[in-house]
Amino acid sequence: ILTILGNSAVLATAAKRSSFLKSPELLTVNLAVADIGMAISMYPLAIASAWNHAWLGGDASCIYYALMGFLFGVCSMMTLCAMAVIRFLVTNSSKSNCNKITKNTVFILIAFIWLYSLLWAILPLVGWGYYGPEPFGISCTIAWSKFHNSSNGFSFILSMFLLCTVLPALTIVACYLGIAWKVHKAYQEIQNIDRIPNAAKLEKKLTLMAVLISVGFLSSWTPYAAASFWSIFNSSASLQPIVTLLPCLFAKSSTAYNPFIYYIFSKTFRCEIKKLQCCCGWRVRYCSSDNSVENPVSMMWSG
Repeated sequence: ILTILGNSAVLATAAKRSSFLKSPELLTVNLAVADIGMAISMYPLAIASAWNHAWLGGDASCIYYALMGFLFGVCSMMTLCAMAVIRFLVTNSSKSNCNKITKNTVFILIAFIWLYSLLWAILPLVGWGYYGPEPFGISCTIAWSKFHNSSNGFSFILSMFLLCTVLPALTIVACYLGIAWKVHKAYQEIQNIDRIPNAAKLEKKLTLMAVLISVGFLSSWTPYAAASFWSIFNSSASLQPIVTLLPCLFAKSSTAYNPFIYYIFSKTFRCEIKKLQCCCGWRVRYCSSDNSVENPVSMMWSG
């Protein structure tokens, strides 16, 4: 519910202010689409299976569920990686170079992200890797335990782990470390904190927001990745069902965090949420038009 409502609000805000959207903000919209897609396509089936105390639908629904999870998961990871790279390029480039990141460029990047994610998602369907149920029996994903004695499966999981997890995560960390160093050096050159330009303060705020989004995603999926990696080299029976269940639930909760981060850091998003509340008949103080007019650069996040 939080994922659908929160990300729907993000998409509604983006649609309403589409004329003000900067090119990099399209990645934020893409991230919201991936989060809400995961919630709609996967969570109802998982909830129904949990109430049933057993997986519903057999092998077909299991493959569908795992396919959707892999597709949207890789898409979210690669979108976060693209966000980090663009923020790094924006921070370390002149204004003229920043303007070269056009909407067409970002649309092409988004198309590549979805094609890349789809490619990895369908590989288990054509024989490289496997989909199967989780050890606790009410969810499906990549069949990690089948890779223990399979060279075909092990090559898939190793390639996927490197190209869809390790390299994107290292890229994200490297980009934000580079941005932090750049900002630190810039602030060292300005002795008086009151003289820091508003653009620099905004840049720092937007970078912090992007960092929190990435940290939320990576920290949510790390326990699940650790449990899955353990089951590759050890029998899944060595882990209690609760040990495999909790990391899975925690990982899926990552789709609900981003709207809260936007709400904290973006005055525009807060105002739009209040307007949506008013439209729904909720009794809240309406955001004045003066406060709702914010520099469009600061909506959600931007270059």
